[in-house]
Amino acid sequence: MSDSESDNNDQAGDIEHFNGPVENAWLLKIPEFKKEDNPNGLLEESSFSCLFPKYREKYIKECWPLVVKALEGNNLKAELDLIQGNMTVKTTRKTWDPFIILKARDLLKLLSRSVPYEQAVKVLDDEISCDIIKIKNLVRNKAKFVKRRNRLIGPNGCTLKSLELLTNCYVLVQGATVSAIGPYKGLQCVRKVVEETMKNIHPIYNIKALMIKKELMKDDKLKEENWERFLPKFQAKNTTKRKKPKDQQKKKNKDSTPFPPPLLESKVDKQLASGEYFLTDAQKNAKRTQERRDKERKDSQKQKARREKDFVAPDESKPKKAKSTAADKIDVKALKGKIAQANKKIKARK
Repeated sequence: MSDSESDNNDQAGDIEHFNGPVENAWLLKIPEFKKEDNPNGLLEESSFSCLFPKYREKYIKECWPLVVKALEGNNLKAELDLIQGNMTVKTTRKTWDPFIILKARDLLKLLSRSVPYEQAVKVLDDEISCDIIKIKNLVRNKAKFVKRRNRLIGPNGCTLKSLELLTNCYVLVQGATVSAIGPYKGLQCVRKVVEETMKNIHPIYNIKALMIKKELMKDDKLKEENWERFLPKFQAKNTTKRKKPKDQQKKKNKDSTPFPPPLLESKVDKQLASGEYFLTDAQKNAKRTQERRDKERKDSQKQKARREKDFVAPDESKPKKAKSTAADKIDVKALKGKIAQANKKIKARK
């Protein structure tokens, strides 16, 4: 049975005692802790302190009377130090709930993380808890971190709002942390979505799976069945936009044949074909020496011919063509006409 099936189970209140192992712990009903369970109170005083940033000082100062009133209802004492930027909560002699001090500590943490008082005070309820997810160390590159954090928020916060509606949690993205307030089951889903988003998995995939689970919960026939066949399975696709070389495109265009390409000859095959394989080491060395000497002789002949090329006498049997000068190309008549026109203009001006 899927983990999300127990969210809408109305029979959870009827199940109170289990003698053996439990398959689904979400079906267990946690009994309410009352004052009669601890009439003597606590023996020792417990206290927790929490620092808050400078920009939260104004808001905390305004809502602090409401915080003190909410904590006094649970027999706790709260102190605010604006000089040190510190909030402290302590137990008193009247405190009878040992876990309420941890709830009050979470309340102070949420206030320092820019969570409004109206949402943070819900942590004091038994069925509500909080989870502060640190996302700064999940991504090393700062540009990628900002891009994935914006992807979690979505355009105009629509992705975050849809996550809140599906998990019944309040989610706030502030700086390098994500604060979530809601039931324990919803907090698990929020943490999974946030961590997978920072691992480059788009949150829309998890949101779509949550929507399908929410619809399956409404069907009584499918409560005891496995939901894996209904959930979508997404596979990561590594698509690259790099253009492929033209050589590969030409190869694809060629007609493919069912026969494999011919095997290339190895070094031993070439030696067998030329007969070199059957020569002894002395004969192989003599052959290499002869090839080297032939190569040196050819190179020396080429170099000698290149040097003697400069000393070869030109062929004087063919008459040389006279080079045309710039003076031959000048039109004398046109030049005289231009001079005459210039002289006329000068006389006319005088």
